[in-house]
Amino acid sequence: MRSISLRFAVIIATAFGSVHLQARAESEEFKPLFNGKNLDGWRNINCAPETWSVRDGMIYCTGAPIGELRTDRMYQNFVLELEWRHLKPKGNAGVFVWADAITAQGQPFHRGVEVQVLDGRESEYYTSDGDIFPIHGAVMTPENGRGGSRAFPTEKRSNPSPEWNHYRIECMDGSISLAVNGKVVTKGHDASPRKGYICLESEGSPVEFRNLRIKELPSSELSNDKIANVDEGFESLYNGMDLRGWKTHEGLIEHWKPNDWRLEYDGNATGDDKNLWSEESFEDFELIVDWRWNGEYKETTKRPVVIADGTHEKNADGSEKTIDVPVADSGIYLRGSSKAQINIWQWPIGSGEIWGYRTDEDLSNEIRAAATPLSKADLPIGKWNRFHITMVGEHVTVKLNGKTVIERCHLPGIPASGPIALQHHGDPIEFANIYVKRLAK
Repeated sequence: MRSISLRFAVIIATAFGSVHLQARAESEEFKPLFNGKNLDGWRNINCAPETWSVRDGMIYCTGAPIGELRTDRMYQNFVLELEWRHLKPKGNAGVFVWADAITAQGQPFHRGVEVQVLDGRESEYYTSDGDIFPIHGAVMTPENGRGGSRAFPTEKRSNPSPEWNHYRIECMDGSISLAVNGKVVTKGHDASPRKGYICLESEGSPVEFRNLRIKELPSSELSNDKIANVDEGFESLYNGMDLRGWKTHEGLIEHWKPNDWRLEYDGNATGDDKNLWSEESFEDFELIVDWRWNGEYKETTKRPVVIADGTHEKNADGSEKTIDVPVADSGIYLRGSSKAQINIWQWPIGSGEIWGYRTDEDLSNEIRAAATPLSKADLPIGKWNRFHITMVGEHVTVKLNGKTVIERCHLPGIPASGPIALQHHGDPIEFANIYVKRLAK
């Protein structure tokens, strides 16, 4: 009997030891994604400095403004574990995987796949139990879907605020699964992109994250269309909360109003300078700015029809041909120069035109033609547009909604350095996603 008991004890000890060693080996394969002390390895993409912080070994998010905290590096195949809790009922947040480096056009969030972090809200279209869905141009085929691209959990396992929840997110070759508090409940597959950044989302309510760790899995070569847009060094010039980093006075602050991730201008600033200028000056740079017309613009005015060489089209009688357009005018000043203005308007020529140089008859025909948009790339009023402006030396290139409208236009006399401004022209307009990248000489 003693011999049998001894052998049984050895078997139990061996089995327990194997399980312990297996658990230890798995633990050693994971690496911390957050060090518990600071946000090294993470980047605040479009939020205020105080939105994301570390307290008591946790990542704390105020929830304002709406925006993202993103990893410094990309991941493809991996297992991500973390714990989260909402500090108030009905809280909203999220975890993004395979995300782009910066936010999508006209959106406070990145293109990617979102794993929902929601508390106490249920509808036909979403749950608080671990939905997964592609967002802002990403794609994914859901399992347990309801006719769209959102994958719904098969059972409810989330704990209510302020209790903690554990997520285990497995991403492999475009497939994703989520275990909530120890059990897989949500799945999707055929995702694209399937390599990108990991983000934590701020969306209106205070939330905490802790014990973030990641285990990378073997990855294979991917085509470029399945890889998220990489970090190119852009930094946000607008924090979503206030006008820190911009020059203000009493005549501006009541009219240039931060409204979460959008910066709204009512067109009615007062004072000697109604434009909103950056405090910092820039030499060579790339600038991304999203903008949209946010009013009704029922009033119209006649404007000339500009042709490719920068001159105005004529009628048969030699008079200037004009067309009625909505009264909606704004722009972006480069390097402190009002002459170097990238126009935003509803003219037939389209936005991106450099008015001060196109209309300067002392300049060469070549320069005036180069200051004229190659085509009209504006989206309809009410839609978000994106400028990507590159300023190198005395030459500027402007892309509008991904289309090059100004290509290496020479701007003789432009200062070598100066601030950037969002222009007042008396018309309401919204700006968002203002990012700059300084270029080496």
